[in-house]
Amino acid sequence: MTQHLKLFTPGPGDVDEEVLAAMATPVIRHYGPDWMEIYHETLSLLRQFFNTQNDIFIVPGPASALLDMAIGSLVGSGEKVIIGTNGFFGDRLVDIANGYAAEVIPFTAPLGEALDPQRLRRLLDENPDVQVVALVHHETGTTVLNPLRELAAVVHEAGKVTVVDTVSSLAGVEIRADEWGIDVCVTSPNKCLEAVPGVGFISVSPRAWELADRLPAQGHGWYLSLKTWRKYVQEWGSWHPSPVTLPVSNVLAVRASLRKIVSGGLEAHFAKYARASQIVRTGLENLGFEMFVPVESAAPIVTGVRARPEFEVAELSQWLAEKRGIAIGGAFGALSGKIFRVGHLGKAAEREYLLDFLFAMEEFLRYKGIHVPAGASLVGLE
Repeated sequence: MTQHLKLFTPGPGDVDEEVLAAMATPVIRHYGPDWMEIYHETLSLLRQFFNTQNDIFIVPGPASALLDMAIGSLVGSGEKVIIGTNGFFGDRLVDIANGYAAEVIPFTAPLGEALDPQRLRRLLDENPDVQVVALVHHETGTTVLNPLRELAAVVHEAGKVTVVDTVSSLAGVEIRADEWGIDVCVTSPNKCLEAVPGVGFISVSPRAWELADRLPAQGHGWYLSLKTWRKYVQEWGSWHPSPVTLPVSNVLAVRASLRKIVSGGLEAHFAKYARASQIVRTGLENLGFEMFVPVESAAPIVTGVRARPEFEVAELSQWLAEKRGIAIGGAFGALSGKIFRVGHLGKAAEREYLLDFLFAMEEFLRYKGIHVPAGASLVGLE
């Protein structure tokens, strides 16, 4: 039997037993009165995290599918789209737009640095025919948290539509979709919502619908078309609000997690992540590690740590997994081998997990012949 590792990865995280238990119930239909009660409660709970009154859809698939849906539904072939790129997932948005033969106007920042709202303003001034700006809030590839509120304000002032990847940030930090003018917001349950993968959520504003409606037919395709999903809500919404079978057991798990988070308070949930990231940053810095992202633009959800010359990141990862049953994240592309990433999702933000991780990091350094006083990593817990 494969050993279960304690997950300190950027996602997914270890899920609470109460949430897993919700999946172990008999399978129910994805339509009819029983389902509609679950469906509406889940949407109501999600609204508290999105802070929106916009339409929300529950769509089977990974979050990348929903980002594909957003761009394909709003950007016609040959049209310009500005895309923020300062890491792996911004680059993925570019790949999605290229797949629809859109003309991408890159909005870049160096790896490890946040996107600049003033640069975005200049790009919008230079490209008045652009209708859509797509951004990643928490770029988990680098662990940067982009200044979403300021970026969305620039797009809103220009009268354009914002598509935002909040896959790794929603429920980890506050997001106010309506107040900040986020027109399309995409997230996944297997990050800070602390549930299981297999389904995603997308909110759509009236301004985004106006843009989608100018494209012919469904836009691009059928399944990944916002118009298809709206049609089923409009025509079948009283008993069968989706065009395809939903993964009902996954949704039950999501509902259980949302209930748990809301009952404890969203502010307390945000604080849990902020506390865990500070404990890890402080502890690792005291062990001689250097953080990849300065604290002012670092996400409280995943922490990026620079590699050290005494050992390879791959050796650290393998030792932690084999000797202490702990999984951390590596890096992609140009950062591969140069940083490692420590996620604070789910149980990884709890004291027991944090102690295990920090003690294991001390042990590894001693294994490599590096002197570390016992408990040196625990300074952030004081």
